[in-house]
Amino acid sequence: MAAEQDDQKDETEEMPEMVVEGTRLDDIAGKEVKSADLAEALSKKVPSVSLVRRSGIANDIILRGQKKDNINILIDGGKIYGACPNRMDPPTSHILTNNIESVEITEGPYDVENFGTLSGAVKITTKEPEEGMHGEISLNVGSWNYLKGAATLTGGTDRVRAMASISHESSDQYEDGDGNDFAEQIENYDPTSKARYQDKYRNLDAYEKATFMGKLYVDVTDNQELKLSYTANRSDDVLYPSSKMDALYDDSDIFDAEYIIRDLGDWSRELSIHYYNSQVEHPMSTRYRMSSGPNSMNEMTHYIETEMQGAKVKNSWDLSDGTAMTVGLDFSRRNWDGVFEGEGMMAMVDGFVSIDDVDTDNAAIFVEAEKNFDNFNLKLGARYDDTTIEPAGMQPSNDYSFFSAYAFGTYGLQEGMKLFGGIGRSARVPDARELYMIMPMMGKPMMIGNPDLDQVTNTEIDLGLELHAGNLYIKPKLFYSWLGDFIIYNDSKMMRRFDNVDSTIYGFSIDGSYNFTDEVYLDFGLAYQRGEKDEAQPGQTDKDLPEIPPLKGVLSLNWEYMDDSLARAEVVGADSWTRYDADNGEQELDSWVILNLKVDHALTRHINLVLGVDNVFDETYAVSNTYKDLTLLEAGGGDVMLMNEPGRYFYLNAAYKF
Repeated sequence: MAAEQDDQKDETEEMPEMVVEGTRLDDIAGKEVKSADLAEALSKKVPSVSLVRRSGIANDIILRGQKKDNINILIDGGKIYGACPNRMDPPTSHILTNNIESVEITEGPYDVENFGTLSGAVKITTKEPEEGMHGEISLNVGSWNYLKGAATLTGGTDRVRAMASISHESSDQYEDGDGNDFAEQIENYDPTSKARYQDKYRNLDAYEKATFMGKLYVDVTDNQELKLSYTANRSDDVLYPSSKMDALYDDSDIFDAEYIIRDLGDWSRELSIHYYNSQVEHPMSTRYRMSSGPNSMNEMTHYIETEMQGAKVKNSWDLSDGTAMTVGLDFSRRNWDGVFEGEGMMAMVDGFVSIDDVDTDNAAIFVEAEKNFDNFNLKLGARYDDTTIEPAGMQPSNDYSFFSAYAFGTYGLQEGMKLFGGIGRSARVPDARELYMIMPMMGKPMMIGNPDLDQVTNTEIDLGLELHAGNLYIKPKLFYSWLGDFIIYNDSKMMRRFDNVDSTIYGFSIDGSYNFTDEVYLDFGLAYQRGEKDEAQPGQTDKDLPEIPPLKGVLSLNWEYMDDSLARAEVVGADSWTRYDADNGEQELDSWVILNLKVDHALTRHINLVLGVDNVFDETYAVSNTYKDLTLLEAGGGDVMLMNEPGRYFYLNAAYKF
């Protein structure tokens, strides 16, 4: 996994394992997935995950052609949402990658424990404190003056264990393969754009980010454990060149508490009570752009904040026939607020409310069962949700309910060969932006949201094969997804710009590896998906679904030349983006292929060095399309600005562990 520019910039962070649909891939180890940006790390490692590039850090992901609330992001079982309605601060941007223990990707509707898993889930587990005394100090440098320092200390007894981790990083604006930084990319796109950076701000850093994570685990008794954690993220002056605004800061706080009681009796192997609370503040502003005028006298700021809190009670036990059962209650509330502040000529928007104190309240009950029948494993799950969405103003409230269910089976055909498949149905409710968002237009309100939206449903079939045959491991998968009332942005409308449109997404992926010797092996992956609307949206003719990435592949040659040391040559590429939603701002993108090189060397038992270069041939390319659901820059002809990926990037990382 190569480093990336700012977000990419730091091949330093470690995630000891990544699990896809409950299966650990053979090529994953602690030194394989390292990045300052989790989204970029996942997009490089998992072919079915694609990157949505917005900045040097805090980027978003697409999983199997699904994005935003259509996929569920969880951190230690808790949920966090970004505050920005323009996805400048997606959930993956609020977790410290150097503190991640594992990432599990569930593709499809096969998760009933968590609210809103429509088409997939990314479940992030952070590291836990350990007994004794351990620590790590790391320093990372790279192109475009990337600099990061981080330190982790953990220790304790068998009863009480604690951990603390801090980091600070910053970077200049990265340059694409043509040598253009953020400011120059805007000027090349439109030299007259009012979204250009003012001269005195042209050389601003791309971002500055500081983080803290603390954990305390207490074994209250031999069978009872209390887990407490707190994570703080503080990002300043994050530049978003393809948008009209930048983030003055992104601040998030995540608190998590869990109490676990084991072996209560025949009807409780494990009982857990889990509470989480996450808060995000995100003011985005025109301060650095030409549109704010001399000395930013006409500055406009959109101040957004959100809070997510939830509680879950879950009990697991084993029946006499060996069936593992889990039943639970799940509750959550999300609050979302947005208001504009304006100065000078933009004083007309001062106090304008965009999202009016909207509460999304959910209550649910779920049950899961798993049983082994000789060579066959069967998992069943069901969930019932009741959701109320209530704005503070005059707009109508919305109520939704849904019954989700799935069945997933794995059959051992013979030694080393498994056939697996499932069928499931799930739903997710519209969010406050899709329902109620109001934007100022010449000082007057323009209704962007559509309060009449139905919830989205997904009925999906999956089928796959997992094969270990000698030196070969391969895992092909097929899926077909029927999306009822899929929520899609409609750029042809002046108001109520979100539609419910029945749609389908289908595709395949292939993951695998081949061992030439014990030290030399090949990793490979390929993913393709196709998305179509059953009917074109009102006022439009294009039936292509937006944000459906083209065929993408990853091929890596690895050489473990000594214990804990690895050399890697990695090729990542994608086909041209020829099927796209032109009516809603997307455009054709060229195919691309890049080469990344890395050496991860254990200098001593305590010191590790990583040296590498990404995009060796300094290619200029873009991976993210220009769907107008996001507020992106547009030229006079209506074309939307493409943001190029980083050019050639060198990095050197050093870590000391004890």
